[in-house]
Amino acid sequence: MTVLDRTPLTTASTATTSEPKRAPRAVRPIGVGLALAALATVVWSGSFVTSRALHDSVPPIQHAFWRWIIAIVAVAPFAARQTWRQRALLRRHFRFLLLASFLGITVYNTLVNQAAMTTTAGNMGMIMAASPVLMAVYERVGGTRLGARRVTGMLIACAGVLILVSGGSLSMDFAVGDLWVIAGAVSFGSYSALLKRKPAEIGGLPFLFAAFVLGALMLLPVFVASYVIQGGFEPTVGTVSPLLYVGVVSSAVAFFAWNKAISIIGAARAGVIYYLQPVCVALLSFAVLGEAMGWLQVMCMGLILGGVVLGSAGRAK
Repeated sequence: MTVLDRTPLTTASTATTSEPKRAPRAVRPIGVGLALAALATVVWSGSFVTSRALHDSVPPIQHAFWRWIIAIVAVAPFAARQTWRQRALLRRHFRFLLLASFLGITVYNTLVNQAAMTTTAGNMGMIMAASPVLMAVYERVGGTRLGARRVTGMLIACAGVLILVSGGSLSMDFAVGDLWVIAGAVSFGSYSALLKRKPAEIGGLPFLFAAFVLGALMLLPVFVASYVIQGGFEPTVGTVSPLLYVGVVSSAVAFFAWNKAISIIGAARAGVIYYLQPVCVALLSFAVLGEAMGWLQVMCMGLILGGVVLGSAGRAK
């Protein structure tokens, strides 16, 4: 009985040790980066609708300022302690932080809010889709080889955007607000390209928190001027709810996702995903506002989606 009792134990032990352990399949980093870029793009699409919704009730500067104050409050519980621990590191790279905050926080969203005074949410979303071209140019100047597939996908998506903006006539008839958005696209493209140079030792949350604080501080003088000249706004459900959306979701969540995506897949590939924005804005306008969607919009969406799929599928360099 002793031998019989031991035999199964020995056999089971041998089988256990000889069987190779299967390691869990790791998620491909490029897939995570593309998903994060898509998340930020979808969330930001709603920002154009909220900017347009607030254009006649909240002055653009005050809209931008309160957005970042809300974002600071939302991020502080998660980032304040880490930011304090990295304060010496943040001081060492202060000039980089200042430039990134100026382009991505102070200038970009203020220009978009200003544009909402005289142009539609759809136009803002479509024109902002030009910023990936600048991202790709910056990466190419920096020595990154984009690859034929990614460039082709970018050109196809860009063609879809241009046809959509021009209504199929390819005649660029820009309103004043459209010009503000073009300036915003340049600012955002420059910010996204700059993120690639972010010192790796600075954590994502400390960088985001510091950028929000610096951006809000740079907006403070013009906010005070706007308040003195234009007066404040009435805090109602119709004004506070959109501000909470852009402050918490479009700022805290979307900027963190976008910054992380850039660190994983680079600005050029993330920029290809950003071409989805006019599609998201058009669908959101159709679903929420009941705006008409004709065959031209559907065709252009097909071009944009096809370009995104082609451009984002290229092998990472």
